[in-house]
Amino acid sequence: MSQAQQTGTAWYKENPGNSTLYSESDTLTTLPAEWAPQRAIMLTWPHAATDWGTNLAEAESVFIEIAQAISACEQLIITCCDESHKKSVLKKLETAHIPRKRVSIFVHVSNDCWTRDHGPIAVIENGHTHLLDFEFNGWGGKYPAQKDNQLSRALYKQGALDETPFTTLPFVLEGGSIDTDGQGTLLTTTACLLSPTRNPSLDRTEIEHRLNQYLGVQRVLWLQHGWLRGDDTDSHIDMLARFCDPATIAYTCCDNEADEHFTPLQAMKQELAAFRTCTGKAYTFVPLPIPRAIYHKEGQRLPASYANFLIINKAVLVPLYDDPADEIALGNLQACFPDRQIIGINCLPIIQQYGSLHCLTMQLPRVTG
Repeated sequence: MSQAQQTGTAWYKENPGNSTLYSESDTLTTLPAEWAPQRAIMLTWPHAATDWGTNLAEAESVFIEIAQAISACEQLIITCCDESHKKSVLKKLETAHIPRKRVSIFVHVSNDCWTRDHGPIAVIENGHTHLLDFEFNGWGGKYPAQKDNQLSRALYKQGALDETPFTTLPFVLEGGSIDTDGQGTLLTTTACLLSPTRNPSLDRTEIEHRLNQYLGVQRVLWLQHGWLRGDDTDSHIDMLARFCDPATIAYTCCDNEADEHFTPLQAMKQELAAFRTCTGKAYTFVPLPIPRAIYHKEGQRLPASYANFLIINKAVLVPLYDDPADEIALGNLQACFPDRQIIGINCLPIIQQYGSLHCLTMQLPRVTG
């Protein structure tokens, strides 16, 4: 099976002040895997008007740790909410000895900092990057999202995304809801992509058609089971199962029969085992145990997952939760990525807002050759 999908797609192309329908034909489109070469990682920095409240300082300390690790390997594109916020963040980056030449900072208001879901999704068309700006509606209308939904377009107009072609699409899709092997296979969940609060007028067949049109996807592997208590994204795949290479999937597992996650995650494990690669072979599966239950101060269990790792150039950043399972997850992921440094990041402050490391970031690919 080829690594690209020929498409003839009618899209909405972003123009200053307007969106107009245009026809794009005879293009070869691929959604690159996260391990493909990257030119930058995007971050939307938390601020006082977000939901971080009294633990803003703790959240920022995690962002600094993430920024240090990323800037050692590639560029950072950071969005701040205003000029005062920008100056504050620049001072923190300087104090952390993060090279200024590695960072580009832009200003736009934001509702929150989950860049994975409000950032652009990059595809490769005929050997060139094309940024797709999908609609973000706050995970099915659960939270305010108008500012975040405008953020990618604002950054594009400010020149943050260079001269890369940029298209706004009338389709709700979050980056955390999909994962790819870079060879035309998409991994996702029915709970999220078939949610009636995302694209209610489209059924499963029509959604698959859109994914084929926009992302060059040739086949979709749907998970109907698997969830984490406290995950308000309707089971984003980046909390549950991730490609590590075209033949390997790391997945969240639970072996404790007394845990409420045991039955749904065992059902998900069985579903995964039935999947086959695009060449018809069985996948290699790598278990990532869930940590012990972590609770919000109000008593809600939080969706801690090691599957929410981020692959960058030369390294993999892994969320840690001050749990004995941390070392197991680090070791298992090192086996998946023997040529990359495995870097643990304390994400206990981040999980307080029901997300983790991968949710905070969005990669932009570097086209080579």
